[in-house]
Amino acid sequence: MLRSYLDAAMRHAQYEQLEDDEGFYGEIPGFDGLWASAQTPDACADELASALEDWVIAGLQLGHDLPKVDGLTLSAPRIA
Repeated sequence: MLRSYLDAAMRHAQYEQLEDDEGFYGEIPGFDGLWASAQTPDACADELASALEDWVIAGLQLGHDLPKVDGLTLSAPRIA
């Protein structure tokens, strides 16, 4: 389920080339504060995928509601 969620989120990634040959910037709409930058499009996608994994794991550990992606949701059990 986790892999399906991460793959679905990455399909929504948006990239742009930065000015003055500064590389590329990527983000996923709805995933606030999640972004990456790198010198090449492939490296930017790799950085974004890594950041997404960390973002999701931290969100689950902290009990945050994660965005629904293509009908998929992730949640961690709440422990009292």
